[in-house]
Amino acid sequence: MFVDKVTVQLSSGKGGAGCVAFRREKFVVKGGPNGGDGGRGGSIIFLVNKNSHTLAWFKGSKHLKAENGKPGLGSNMTGKSGKNLEVQVPPGTQVIDVETDEVLFDLLEDGEKVKFLDGGRGGLGNTHFKSSTNQRPTHAQPGEAGVTRDVRLELKLIADVGLVGFPNVGKSTLISTVSNATPEVANYEFTTLTPKLGQVAVSEYEHFVMADIPGIIGGASEGKGLGLQFLQHIERTKTLLFMIDIASYRESFEQYETLKKELENFSSKLSKRNFAVALTRSDAVSPEDLPLAVEMFLEELGLKKSSKTSFGFDESAGYFEQDQDEYDTGKPWFVVPISSVQQFNIQALNFALFALVKK
Repeated sequence: MFVDKVTVQLSSGKGGAGCVAFRREKFVVKGGPNGGDGGRGGSIIFLVNKNSHTLAWFKGSKHLKAENGKPGLGSNMTGKSGKNLEVQVPPGTQVIDVETDEVLFDLLEDGEKVKFLDGGRGGLGNTHFKSSTNQRPTHAQPGEAGVTRDVRLELKLIADVGLVGFPNVGKSTLISTVSNATPEVANYEFTTLTPKLGQVAVSEYEHFVMADIPGIIGGASEGKGLGLQFLQHIERTKTLLFMIDIASYRESFEQYETLKKELENFSSKLSKRNFAVALTRSDAVSPEDLPLAVEMFLEELGLKKSSKTSFGFDESAGYFEQDQDEYDTGKPWFVVPISSVQQFNIQALNFALFALVKK
């Protein structure tokens, strides 16, 4: 089960109480106070663990609490400190204060540790209160109370390339073809209900991470469909790949404009990311009609077909590719027809996306 948002109450441990005790030995007359201090309460620590990719562990956990410190003992023995509670979260988790909506932590790096709440201090034993005028103190401090905070954990996946497109345009098929991800693939809309991550190997030592999110429809930024719920997962992506179904009943340029509009409405920062365009399901268009369809789409974008390729795109259907030395961020890095089923332009697509990620 994929869970990307939970609210939980966190409490650090209470400090142990100080001890009231007196030295009692056969040949020690009036040995005096020797009550030990209480142990410190456990702290709340966030730990980033890349082996987790969801917040499902917190589902149903309403209150997480660190261990309390143990009380002090006689013979000036300090009580045992409470055990810290390490709250493990996947990379990309934000810790947000429920009351103020303030982002307290943005946890990105695997192995990162952040102390959130300190445990309460242990109380002082009665040995600390002896004096010339109070040689038999019967008072010790109680332990300091722990701290309780209500927080909201929100997960935003971290990826190099985010796939953006209408439902059923071939996003899941592509990511299952080029990576180790195994999303559900079917011939109906909204097959993908949760985001998926896959690692794409370009060579033995070079790879990038691709994210597939549920399809975006017109009005997604206002809450229609599933787009609003999962648009947050492409906020951290370095680059975007617009997936345009060239065989859809929707016009290719209409799909492109709608997607750009929804991204801009959701986040102006996200809409300015480097991007490229893949025209999917090219195998559903006849070989005679495909070059014309590609050329029409390029004309609507104000682009011209390229005559040579740096990445190995098939020239038969036409494509657009920017000059790598004069990159214009206002235009797509490339526009190319692909077919995941027939592996048409797929390897070249991987090379081109890797080059864009390095930009």
